[in-house]
Amino acid sequence: MTNLAANLVATARRHGDRPAVRLDEHVLSYEQLHASAAAVAGDLRERGIKPGDRVGLVFPNVPAFPVLFYGALLAGAVVVPMNPLLKAREVEYYLSDSGMSLVFGWDGGGDAVTEAAASVGIPGVVVGAMGPTELSGEPITEPVERAESDTAVLLYTSGTTGHPKGAELTHSNMASNAKMSVETLFEVTADDVVMGCLPLFHVFGLTCALNTSVLVGACLTLLPRFDAGKALEIIQRDQVTIFEGVPTMYAGMLNHPDADSADMHTLRTCATGGSAMPVEVLRGFEAKFDCHVLEGYGLSETSPVASFNQPGYERKPGSIGFPVRGCEMRVVDEDGNELGIDEPGEIVIRGENVMKGYWGRPEATAEAIRDGWFHTGDIATKDSDGYFFIVDRKKDMIIRGGYNVYPREVEEVLYEHPAVAEAAVIGVKHPELGEEVGAAVAFKPGQEVSADDLQEFVKERIAAYKYPREIWIVPELPKGPTGKILRREVKEMPRTS
Repeated sequence: MTNLAANLVATARRHGDRPAVRLDEHVLSYEQLHASAAAVAGDLRERGIKPGDRVGLVFPNVPAFPVLFYGALLAGAVVVPMNPLLKAREVEYYLSDSGMSLVFGWDGGGDAVTEAAASVGIPGVVVGAMGPTELSGEPITEPVERAESDTAVLLYTSGTTGHPKGAELTHSNMASNAKMSVETLFEVTADDVVMGCLPLFHVFGLTCALNTSVLVGACLTLLPRFDAGKALEIIQRDQVTIFEGVPTMYAGMLNHPDADSADMHTLRTCATGGSAMPVEVLRGFEAKFDCHVLEGYGLSETSPVASFNQPGYERKPGSIGFPVRGCEMRVVDEDGNELGIDEPGEIVIRGENVMKGYWGRPEATAEAIRDGWFHTGDIATKDSDGYFFIVDRKKDMIIRGGYNVYPREVEEVLYEHPAVAEAAVIGVKHPELGEEVGAAVAFKPGQEVSADDLQEFVKERIAAYKYPREIWIVPELPKGPTGKILRREVKEMPRTS
């Protein structure tokens, strides 16, 4: 059975009584999750949804998401997850672009879903946090047969370079990446408790938290919106063994007032991805909570995991590790020629995790996937051991007077300052140099330092052409749905003295 939902059916048979999903005091067993998903699948068929039809989900991390996700898959539909913070106009774009047949929305999310659905003429169904209660049709308990190459999830990219594009992730893409994550990276078993604070509408949380948990029968404990204090509470309350997050989540917990008294002894595996983990944050978290944090790399288009610092091998802080099973990675120049050791170039990827293409965009697909290799737009180097090190996003590179400045390198130095909680380095237009280096910085609670002193701190540690001539002190930095800092939304401001 190729359908990704077959994993839920098999796990419900083996571990039906085990907790599948938890939201504080609300718990669904695997038997209940399967039964609820089967009822959703039957309802979708009753509504005329056919295999291959697109069904939207607009939810935070609540039990309704896995219920509806697996329900749609059981019926053979393609799931289109969306951020619940989107406005009606934004939801309408996803509905129209995907040719969606029906969309489910959370009853705590306002009218964006119903407004968008009405504007494009499709049903907009609003349900509670635990899932729908009034369903019709005969439950579909066994998954509708789907081919390996059939699309399971249409996952829209962040749209930092224009309108969001829908990455078509197949049943094979999703299933193989979840299986690899279970067996190679996280070594998940039915006895594990996985922290579900990564958004499930994002591929990192969807694959590495939800799909991996369901594959083996682990418990996924949900946090609808990340809060560092609540995360510390849940880890202790539910005895979480696996934590997966983005760097800002680790920084938030590390710098939280309750961190010193938190008992985190149950944590076995911590993993980070989504954006580069500042080395100082990684070391500080490990020292405070006596654990190891493994850094990896992936994209929406790669289901997502492509490389990782893997258990049983040398761990190199600051590295994204080496390619995972079933995946190849190279560093290439502008002409696609593979580069040598420590030479910076673009990461290209091929393997069983790479998407089928961008929905309805053959030209964009052809541009992204050339000769079977997906071009990521990320700049990296590879060392003599085969470990990859992210230098920066290709499009984020600053060219200052003919010199290349990679923002991440400057950010790493800023994070070394004891007062700095968050930092984002951007290019600022300059009449003579083309671009100047600027930095927006947010401080840790109770910490403060002048922009001049911060500038001197950086100036002492990197080449003169790299240090930021402009520094702005801000309360916090703009972030995406996963908590990833969005450099492109950092605005140039008057210099802070």
